Amino acid sequence: MQTSSSDQAEALIRATGARVTRQRVTVLDFLMGQEKSLTHHDIQALLSDEALDSVTLYRVLEWLTENELVHRIAGADQVWRFRAGAGHHSHEHAHFQCTRCEEVTCFTDVPLPRTIKLPSGFQSQEMDFLIKGTCPHCAKSKP
Repeated sequence: MQTSSSDQAEALIRATGARVTRQRVTVLDFLMGQEKSLTHHDIQALLSDEALDSVTLYRVLEWLTENELVHRIAGADQVWRFRAGAGHHSHEHAHFQCTRCEEVTCFTDVPLPRTIKLPSGFQSQEMDFLIKGTCPHCAKSKP
């Protein structure tokens, strides 16, 4: 028996032990089908038929992020982008943001430094690695 992506999204939400809601399933199912990370605005525009108001979508994205079903990425423009599958690759990976098209890509296979020496008294809790440059698609098309 083949399961639909909606069934898979529901199963992932159910596995957290939390309540399964239509909004959570809709957003996770949608993000699981995307090839790239999307902003809150992108998601809302693409899910316009689902009648998700901005606040509900924000709360759903926060919940999915907290439960590691969605990965939240801060771009150089300080806009959050979301992508399904955070639990499959931990936050310990680099991100690349194209300076032309602004698309953000996760680099899960790029080795990162394990430790960074900080001045005395400072303790790191989390590190973000953002590499800025030109993606292969934009590099092919000269301005």
